[in-house]
Amino acid sequence: MSRTVLAIDIGSTKICAVIAEIDNNNKISITGAGTTKAQGLKKGSITNIELASRSIRTAVDDAKRVAGSDVNHAIVSISGAYTKSLNSNGIVNIQSKEISFEEIKRVMHTSLYNANIPNEYEVLHALPFNFKVDDQDYIEDPLGMNASRLEVETHIITTQKSNLNNLKKAVRGAGVEVENVVLNSYASAIATLNEDEKELGAAVIDMGGNTSNLAIYSGNAIRYNEYLGVGSNHVTSDLSMALHTPLNVADKVKLTYGSLLTPSSELIELPIIGDEETTHAVSLEVVHNVIFARVEETLMILAQFIEKSSLKDQIGAGIVLTGGFSKMEGIRDLAIATFGSIPVRLARPREMEGLFESLREPEYSSVIGLIMYSAAPYTPYEIDVNKRVRHANEEHEQDVSVNFTQAPDILSDELETKEESKMINLEEASASKKSDEPSGLSKFFNWATQLF
Repeated sequence: MSRTVLAIDIGSTKICAVIAEIDNNNKISITGAGTTKAQGLKKGSITNIELASRSIRTAVDDAKRVAGSDVNHAIVSISGAYTKSLNSNGIVNIQSKEISFEEIKRVMHTSLYNANIPNEYEVLHALPFNFKVDDQDYIEDPLGMNASRLEVETHIITTQKSNLNNLKKAVRGAGVEVENVVLNSYASAIATLNEDEKELGAAVIDMGGNTSNLAIYSGNAIRYNEYLGVGSNHVTSDLSMALHTPLNVADKVKLTYGSLLTPSSELIELPIIGDEETTHAVSLEVVHNVIFARVEETLMILAQFIEKSSLKDQIGAGIVLTGGFSKMEGIRDLAIATFGSIPVRLARPREMEGLFESLREPEYSSVIGLIMYSAAPYTPYEIDVNKRVRHANEEHEQDVSVNFTQAPDILSDELETKEESKMINLEEASASKKSDEPSGLSKFFNWATQLF
């Protein structure tokens, strides 16, 4: 039986909603899409809930109209603007000497518990990048293996609670419930990277209207993510100031003449800001120099991010540029010159059934990645924003991530309620772990062992 999925990409300049059908084999078929100009947002974050809700509703209604289906829950993207990341680890003993899903679940939650997450931050993703079975490193999937000890190293991405709550409020204001939230650079990576690139290591840079988001994949998981509040709209602003022309005219100049290749000495007539009846001649060489300076500076900062990650030598497959800003003519050549010897390619979303022609552009990588995330290309055994451990055999209809063959005595009508209360208790215990006495801490571990 197929299921209907709604994905909403909330970007800095546009909001895109896509509806798809996903069958039992996780095959995706796009059935509807809607796009509208973003209002009530700045750099991908909500600044006016009412305006943002109106924009989201418009995009969702358009998608529903095209798809001919009414879906009221969605997977939503979130900007990297207010995120923080850290690495953590967890270790559990295997009593039965064979690793079941319950042990994997337990070690993942242990790594989350061990992380020093500030109270005002909420976990978006806990992504395992190294499972260790006894003394053997980098196990692809520990499920079913014989072992006495299981360890995991995780990359944990968090966001400010206020930022997450405002996003959920804006979506609910549009009449849609938030089912899941995914970092936009993670979604873009899912839509653009193939399996070889994930394994060899790659840096995905989603360059949008007001933001550029970086995610570095290594060993089939994100190891580093970073955010830069610069996008193609900054080129428009630079042109407006340098050419003394209105923003809308500067944007047309960028779209018509924007290029990073050899400049032309041709002259164009542009209106003067504040006196649009009067025009003045501007050389396209000046236009080129303004655009080149901004794009070069942006790429240099992104190159510094990659250096700072200490993962540059693990990016075997190179750098992948996507997003609307990546369509700038000549950006690949400039990126190759900026990033040094690292290969660079431009990427569009992966092909799938029903993909509209307009959705094949790089600015739709994030929303297509959200749809793909719903169809299972998430990192195996990651913990999502709902504190669920994701796995291939989870029951989508009931929206839980418990392995029914191994979950004793909890298959009841109150399953979801019980799971939610367990996670709340785990969070409360985590928040108070520093102030607990040793006896209280040992009691917690006894309780946690029974729980997981």
